[in-house]
Amino acid sequence: MSDDLSKRRPQDATKINVNEAWELDYWSKELGVTKDRLKEAVKAVGTSVSAVKRYLGK
Repeated sequence: MSDDLSKRRPQDATKINVNEAWELDYWSKELGVTKDRLKEAVKAVGTSVSAVKRYLGK
């Protein structure tokens, strides 16, 4: 089964992949932070959405 590229939201909503431009756009908008801030958070705490939210104070 291939990915449905018309849907632009993560298949795994528990992880953030900052190496995919559209996913970086999605999560930065979703979390209300810049792309650089999101990359910083992922670098600091890993790809877990809950860990990134905690790091960002969300």
